[in-house]
Amino acid sequence: MSSAKVTGSLLFSVSVAAIGSFQFGYNTGVINAPEQIIKEFLNYTLEGRSGKQTSEVLLTSLWSLAVAIFSVGGMIGSFSVGLFVNRFGRRNSMLIVNVLAIIGGALLGFAKSAQSVEMLILGRLIIGLFCGLCTGLVPIYIGEVSPTALRGAFGTLNQLGIVVGILVAQIFGLQMIMGTETLWPLLLGFTVIPAVLQSLALPLCPESPRFLLINKMEEEQARKILEKLWGTQDVDQDIQEMKNESAKMAQEKKPTVLDLFKTPSYRQPIIIAIMLQLSQQLSGINAVFYYSTGIFTDAGVKEPIYATIGAGAVNVVFTVVSLFLVERAGRRTLHLIGLSGMAFCSVLMVIAMSLKATHLWMSYICIAAIFGFVAFFEIGPGPIPWFIVAELFSQGPRPAAMAVAGCSNWTSNFLVGMLFPTAAKYLGSYVFIVFTFFLIFFFLFTFFKVPETKGRTFENIAQVFESKSQGSMNPTLMAEKSPSVDVNNIDPVKESSSSAL
Repeated sequence: MSSAKVTGSLLFSVSVAAIGSFQFGYNTGVINAPEQIIKEFLNYTLEGRSGKQTSEVLLTSLWSLAVAIFSVGGMIGSFSVGLFVNRFGRRNSMLIVNVLAIIGGALLGFAKSAQSVEMLILGRLIIGLFCGLCTGLVPIYIGEVSPTALRGAFGTLNQLGIVVGILVAQIFGLQMIMGTETLWPLLLGFTVIPAVLQSLALPLCPESPRFLLINKMEEEQARKILEKLWGTQDVDQDIQEMKNESAKMAQEKKPTVLDLFKTPSYRQPIIIAIMLQLSQQLSGINAVFYYSTGIFTDAGVKEPIYATIGAGAVNVVFTVVSLFLVERAGRRTLHLIGLSGMAFCSVLMVIAMSLKATHLWMSYICIAAIFGFVAFFEIGPGPIPWFIVAELFSQGPRPAAMAVAGCSNWTSNFLVGMLFPTAAKYLGSYVFIVFTFFLIFFFLFTFFKVPETKGRTFENIAQVFESKSQGSMNPTLMAEKSPSVDVNNIDPVKESSSSAL
């Protein structure tokens, strides 16, 4: 492929796109710190309307709804990605959906002054819709503007945006900043500011060259954008790859979500995409953060909230580590390392939590296990599922695949959020054994079924799945391919040796 460089234009474009990922992370983490304050708001608002004392059941139900409806919005939004990207383009879609962030943020910001529980819940739903769309739009855009050799590193910026958003939400939620009875509406409404900033910056970013050439047939414009983004005029091979893909798309009908499961060449990658998304949410990462404050308290940490923020900082640091490793070690390798490391740390947590009542020093083992668990998550299962989906599919099925994968992620996130408290109540610390089994299962699935996509073109990856060979694919064979493979000179006989799953 072309000898692309990291240009200022490329860095600016992917960074602006990653603001959408920041929004997802921020709105995921922002609701936790002011929980008691918002419950009090719900209580006195309802009592002011009815003149009666609000029951604990109703209060808990409304709070749970305000939290859970964010995931419901995310499911709907993530499944709607295809409606936007093919009609409006990748960049323009990100610009349009910021309207949802501004509306949702305004509803949240003014809910208290309007004494409206409905505004709070509706605002969370709309913000969920926005974040669900972002989880599809951002990885697609970043993947399509990035050079093949740097696609993984830039793809990791999506996860970096998410974890920075969570960390900022944790810090802003401190009582000394915005986690107060007076300022919590500003804490929730803050999401409007990055939405406005991104809306101002996106017109300065180019549209995806793949979208322009393949969907709009604007070859010259696509060429100019590639040359500017990648800092080289040697883009002929990349343009030819896109034209090949465009010609192939013209001969096929536009794939639907159902086609992804019916067509053999799509069925294998969509199953991989779904399983990778499930490996992220069923890894137990949310459960660890749920338990972390209690563990830090038991260990004698005077301000456990700062230790939890410390875990958030580990999140950020190891996402940066993954950014530098992903193009060297490969996606599959990092995912395997992350899953195995998390499984070890989860077993360590179960042992330490079971013994900490009799051995106080075990609390410090718990803390070390938590930080280790978070670090391994950000090396593999955190960033990789988001961008590898965009790599597994060509231009035609990519939006539908991102919609299915995103919906799988949001749905499993919602189910874990609903079922985990009950599981923790009955199993206690042993709940992590459940996650250990999930981690082992996903490790085995990744080892035997997930191919390496490092350094390969979108067309080249698609050809692997389209091979008619009935043999099992050895994922490591894909890693052995040269990053500079010429997509126009692939020998289908040789390629079939590393063919379909």
